[in-house]
Amino acid sequence: MVFASLPNALTILRIILTVPVVIALLNHDFYFALILFFLAGLTDGLDGWIAKRFNLQTRLGSILDPMADKLLLVGSFIALFLIDLIPLWFLSLVFLRDLMIVSGTVGYFMEPSSEKNELLNPSNLSKFNTALQISLVIFLVLNEIYPELNDWRMIALISVATSTILSGADYIWIWTKQVFYNEKRK
Repeated sequence: MVFASLPNALTILRIILTVPVVIALLNHDFYFALILFFLAGLTDGLDGWIAKRFNLQTRLGSILDPMADKLLLVGSFIALFLIDLIPLWFLSLVFLRDLMIVSGTVGYFMEPSSEKNELLNPSNLSKFNTALQISLVIFLVLNEIYPELNDWRMIALISVATSTILSGADYIWIWTKQVFYNEKRK
């Protein structure tokens, strides 16, 4: 029974790790931030692998896992903004996309006619976007350690911004198709 809750425990650890990651970034302790962020990434990969490998996927895990990713990434992006490593337009874009996704998910679960037993699954484009956002945080921290990477900063920001916009549009498309599908079924 303890093993069955291991994926969710690892996800909760990732949520907890958000605080020291943000503090390390705010204190310009980039080596420590990188180590903590890497550790958080390991918990992300490990919790998913264990859940799938041992058939321990739960609805709670399907909610907690993306929430842990959002907290870690948004917390990191806010810290990176506060120390002038990302611009406000980028932070706003990421925040608005995540707000849209959270609002859509809450709206979905408030819909009285829907079955709510299925697991929440992010789109493939959203998974790709999350990977790019994680890579961007790592890149920006590495750029503070190795300033010669600075020439790539704007390319990285624009690439992740594009992925963020496309991912948000993908969710709108998926939700629109679902609404039309549900209307046809009535």
